[in-house]
Amino acid sequence: MPMTLRLLLYSLSFFTINAAEFTLTMSKHYCSISSTFAPNSTYQANLKRVLHDLVSNASSIRDEGFFFTSSEAVYGSFMCRGDVLKGECAECIKQASVEITRLCHLTKVSILWYDQCRLRYSDVTFSSTVEMKPRLVGYNEENIENKDEFMKLLNKTMGHVVGEAAQHRPRKYGHQDVKFTREKTLHTFAQCVPYLSPNNCRNCLHNATTSLLSLLNGKIGGRMLLPSCFARFEIYQFYESSSKGKVPFPLKISAAILAATVGLTPIIYMTAQHLVRGRRRRVLRRDSESSIEEYSIVRRQISELHSLQFDLQTIEAATNKFSNNSKLGEGGFGPVYKGTLPGGQEIAAKRLSKSSGQGVEEFKTEVELVAKLQHRNLVRLLGFSMESDETIVVYEYVSNGSLDHLLFDPELNGQLNWSARYKVMVGVARGLLYLHEDSRLRIIHRDLKASNILLDANMNAKISDFGMARIFNIDQTQASTNKIVGTYGYMSPEYLMFGHFSIKSDVFSYGVLMLEIITGKKNSQFFALDCDEDLLGYVWKHWSNRMPLEVVDPALRSAYPVNEVIKCMHIGLLCVQDDAEDRPTMDLVILMLNSNSIKIPVPQRPSFFFPGKKYQHEPFVLDSGQSNSKVDQSISEIASPCSPTDSDLADPGPQ
Repeated sequence: MPMTLRLLLYSLSFFTINAAEFTLTMSKHYCSISSTFAPNSTYQANLKRVLHDLVSNASSIRDEGFFFTSSEAVYGSFMCRGDVLKGECAECIKQASVEITRLCHLTKVSILWYDQCRLRYSDVTFSSTVEMKPRLVGYNEENIENKDEFMKLLNKTMGHVVGEAAQHRPRKYGHQDVKFTREKTLHTFAQCVPYLSPNNCRNCLHNATTSLLSLLNGKIGGRMLLPSCFARFEIYQFYESSSKGKVPFPLKISAAILAATVGLTPIIYMTAQHLVRGRRRRVLRRDSESSIEEYSIVRRQISELHSLQFDLQTIEAATNKFSNNSKLGEGGFGPVYKGTLPGGQEIAAKRLSKSSGQGVEEFKTEVELVAKLQHRNLVRLLGFSMESDETIVVYEYVSNGSLDHLLFDPELNGQLNWSARYKVMVGVARGLLYLHEDSRLRIIHRDLKASNILLDANMNAKISDFGMARIFNIDQTQASTNKIVGTYGYMSPEYLMFGHFSIKSDVFSYGVLMLEIITGKKNSQFFALDCDEDLLGYVWKHWSNRMPLEVVDPALRSAYPVNEVIKCMHIGLLCVQDDAEDRPTMDLVILMLNSNSIKIPVPQRPSFFFPGKKYQHEPFVLDSGQSNSKVDQSISEIASPCSPTDSDLADPGPQ
């Protein structure tokens, strides 16, 4: 079918409103049926005033193309697309103010999207928040040729426009045209409401583009519309200063697609497990030549940290030649030894084991990262040594060892009263916030867990083990990998299933940690006991049955402030929600922990718990002999988690 005829036929399927000089094309609308108002009510009278203000101000908008107003309990705003001129914007808002009350009759929360503008109103203010829901998505029905190449180009281009939009002032939008073939050009556009900070704008648009590019692949166009931002791509120029003469392709909205954006469910999880359980985890073997070469390269790369380098002889003397009497414990990296330097300073030396699943590359990551980070809730790096095939990281000695050593040992957990546990939760939150937002780098830890939290003499928490950490660019909010590394039970659903990780992956791990601290139970215990639910499901069951105190660690002997414990449990459940968008950021976590007046959102049920024994197939292959077992495998090699080894239930020593 000729393209001209196809465009004509497609245009007939769109709902269009004829304006004086151009055509308005309706994208989507949302009407919340959960909150309505009566005809001729006070709300309706206030709504009319709000809509009148929006229309009146549309013709006199400032450069940002945005306006917010309110009348008592009614709040409204409009936003015009960044390239739309003042006259078109005014006409779009005028039409939208009429159409929204027809489409969303007597509803208090309504949003109407045209191609050129968006209008909304609500009974709750929204002028300073980042809103990710409702999510309205649509795709053109036609597929692109050379799908893989197109998606690669689209990912790259969308990343560019997200960064451009976050920094743009005053309208916060970005666009880019890139040639795909001789005949086809890819056009991309992204925009945020102007009151968002650059970081919040990036977060919003990253969520929008990630969903848009992952739900359906290979379509010639699509858009994701969120209340605080939107992203769109087409193979025709849709963002010229005037839309006159432009005939858009139709959007076919699928109920299944919309349902997919709600979040992960146990059924989706089980389906994914069956799809990827094709084969057992491969054991990767490095030959000696490649290991030596890698070792030499890393030594050269960290030469700039020469001032931190220890002589191996010094460390051997400090640890009595790594004697068993000096051994503190063992983790995924290898054994950890206590030592004393000639000046009397106590150290903890992590010695890379030959059989470790980690290697010198992880060692390099840890040394380079920790050397640049300074925070009271991060363990302090003193130096390193790479001599005679020995790879050692030297840290300050932290006298109370790892959190898991105290928390999960029945003979020791009495030392952790509620005050100490609360202090640990706050300290870890502050350390994560520093990594995510406040340091010179944006760091995703990727392996936060109880065994990687060290406690000093005053029970101050210090995050350790940065071998799996990743550095993000300033405008980057998410990354993907086909190699999953971390600890089973702490990994977020989107990371374990799809390889997507972000600051919200760390938030998920932090939520699991909070629930472990409150209950005194480690997530891995549930693998062996029954496996019909994990710690998340166990806590949620009691929370939803209004019996939260029944899961509190008996070692606390009821000596705790009930409201504070319940609040922490509430925050922990918020952090482990399936949808990354629903999880709070660490700054909000700290605010909730430190405030008794802030309203905490209602958590969604964490459906990402481990399936029952009836679903067991092959055992899940673990990477180390501790309960903090590492996972290091490709996504296609994930097996059932329901067959732990005996050592998985043992209490690990400090790391």
